Amino acid sequence: MNEALPVAAQTLAEQARAALGKRNLIFVGLMGAGKSVIGRLTAQTLNVPFMDTDVEIERVSRMTIAELFAAYGESEFRALETRVIERLLKQGPRVISTGGGAFINENTREQIKLGGVSLWLKADLDVLWERVNRRDHRPLLKTEHPKQTLENLMIQRYPIYAQADLTVLSEDVRKEVMVNQVLKALVTLANKGETA
Repeated sequence: MNEALPVAAQTLAEQARAALGKRNLIFVGLMGAGKSVIGRLTAQTLNVPFMDTDVEIERVSRMTIAELFAAYGESEFRALETRVIERLLKQGPRVISTGGGAFINENTREQIKLGGVSLWLKADLDVLWERVNRRDHRPLLKTEHPKQTLENLMIQRYPIYAQADLTVLSEDVRKEVMVNQVLKALVTLANKGETA
């Protein structure tokens, strides 16, 4: 376990790691929820590998997500995303951060359910907008009214994200606080008899 953690945090990390067992922890949620940042820190805390599906897709395709969308369209991108996620789920335990649309795809969602514990990082519109508005690399937000597009995505996707095994509210707090919320959610799941 991570020797730099205080004793209480280390105990929580050990409990969460035991709760995860050999399964993967898969972060789902809308763009800007913090899946990559919190996922990476969670993986470090649990002392397991971290994989970001968007980074892996870019690696295997040798194209950026925006280039893939432009060249092949969203449906082809989603098919590639599903194949990459299926491959990543074959080994565990690890923490996997998925793109915002991954869990929306029924086939991918089923693979995620079979491949581990899904965790929805849920954020409200203002938090998401504040985060995604800083950068312009989001293909789905290249519209005339990007904030409205983001809100529409929330309306469409939140009922599907709600099918995840766990939900943690993504707030503007220190990253360590968010990681602790994730770990507590894992321990709570284990306490309900959901251990591996």
